[in-house]
Amino acid sequence: MTVTGDTARRAALGAFVGTAIEWYDFYLFGTAAALVLPTVFFPQAGPAVGLLASFATFWAGFLSRPLGGIVFGHIGDRLGRKNTLVVTLMIMGISTVLTGLLPGADRWGVAAPILLVVLRAAQGFAVGGEWGGAVLMAAESAGRGRGIRSAMWVQQGSPVGNILATTAFIVVGLIDKDAFLSWGWRIPFLASAVLVVVGLLIRLKVEESPEFEAAATDRQIVKVPIAELLRHHWAKLVMGVLACALGIGGAYFTSTFMLSYTTGQLGVDRQVMLLILLGPVIAQFGWQPIAARLAERIGTARFMVLNLGAAIVLAFPAFFVVSVGNPVGILLVLIAVMIPTAGYYAVLAGFLAEAFPVRIRYTGISVAYQLSATLIGGTTPLVGQLALTLGGGSWVALAVFYVVLIGLTVVGVLGVAARRTTVDQSADCSAALAEVPPARRS
Repeated sequence: MTVTGDTARRAALGAFVGTAIEWYDFYLFGTAAALVLPTVFFPQAGPAVGLLASFATFWAGFLSRPLGGIVFGHIGDRLGRKNTLVVTLMIMGISTVLTGLLPGADRWGVAAPILLVVLRAAQGFAVGGEWGGAVLMAAESAGRGRGIRSAMWVQQGSPVGNILATTAFIVVGLIDKDAFLSWGWRIPFLASAVLVVVGLLIRLKVEESPEFEAAATDRQIVKVPIAELLRHHWAKLVMGVLACALGIGGAYFTSTFMLSYTTGQLGVDRQVMLLILLGPVIAQFGWQPIAARLAERIGTARFMVLNLGAAIVLAFPAFFVVSVGNPVGILLVLIAVMIPTAGYYAVLAGFLAEAFPVRIRYTGISVAYQLSATLIGGTTPLVGQLALTLGGGSWVALAVFYVVLIGLTVVGVLGVAARRTTVDQSADCSAALAEVPPARRS
């Protein structure tokens, strides 16, 4: 299969821009859940109960993600990647804008939080199909030996979306508190409409995945991809769910729970903490391309395990420093923890894509990633808050929880590495990946 440089670049750009916009929308809700949603949609609850209710609403987006993975994975494996990604971007944009227009509980009563949950679920449904399709558009359109590196650009969408969402709330946070709670918080959600239009214009110019077209020509299209996945690749699916644990859970632990913890219990100023949270995601964006190159040299699975081990070593010292409440200390340790975490996350997409044959690949990586999001990622802020409460407010409980999260991820990475497809040409993430010398593969 011949892949031109222009095709690969357009695919990577379309995957990156579209994913960044979708993550912007998704992270907006997480930031709002920590800062404003308890007051606007759960005003009758106490501070602690309102925060738990807000985090539970936040989780609703994760409950619908596996369904999105199954539905859009089925469509993507049968009809193609490109058009599927256009639909997911539109659903996400519409849901986000409507969230920004939704009246609070003071005007619509109980209907307001109910509709908030519905819109959050629609966001999750869209993200459920977005990530896997974007990974495959980038990786399957890559040139010789560049599948891991190209898929990394999809992972770049996460820090960029996070940066955009955090920056948007920093800007609107400059207005007075009453205006912020009344209408200011809605502006970042409404701004999504402009970003979605830009993303659609870029994605419509992207060509279909060459590997999918080759599979369709060879009549390798599966009638029910999810059935084949569960029948023949269930062990890979289970390990894939665990392998994604830190990549998903860690992001929301930092951007959502940590924001609530530091501005609430530790008393850090809201604007200061939002600025602090920009530090690690900027570091993530700069480090991930370097990490992908290093992983190609020393082996993907080996590189991931080394980074996860470093994250475990840093966990307890990092949470102790955060508990002191000094903004400079918080910034430094969050950046320090982000380096190994981002190193692992940079290559997670390409690593997972190699695990499944092309005929069920969209469904395979989408369901694995989104089940992990539901079971682990979406519950992370909630479990973190419960751990903090049950642990009497001690940072030790948070550190233990974080180490357990990393441990599950290590088990998953090792399990996927032992089961990845490495011989079947039809299952390669990029046709040329099978030609990479053994010394450079994990």
